[in-house]
Amino acid sequence: MDKIILRDLRVVTTIGTLPAERRQQRELLLNLELELDLNEAGTGDDLARTVNYQMLERQILQLGADSRFRLIERFAAATAELCLSHAPVMAVEVTVDKPGALAHTRSVAVKLRRERNNQSTLS
Repeated sequence: MDKIILRDLRVVTTIGTLPAERRQQRELLLNLELELDLNEAGTGDDLARTVNYQMLERQILQLGADSRFRLIERFAAATAELCLSHAPVMAVEVTVDKPGALAHTRSVAVKLRRERNNQSTLS
């Protein structure tokens, strides 16, 4: 399956379970791998045959601005749902990093995969 990959998308949001975390927004770092058939887009040079990733980026940034999720797991799942709402996307892998979540760790991350047939894996 072909892929469109968005790397290091910086999303500002309110996230966390502790009261101190909820008082100010923080940056999450997202990496997305969208699986879809790019044959028609590749041969026809037609945006309508693929995912408009500029629009998808705007939608994910808006999701971050609007959300008040407590867990990065929930943010990752909502991002995956949003990606799958774009018709050509058959599956998506989402990685959400929360830099500075722990004092001695650069980042904590969650990675999940969602498919149209509702199968999922969390790692």
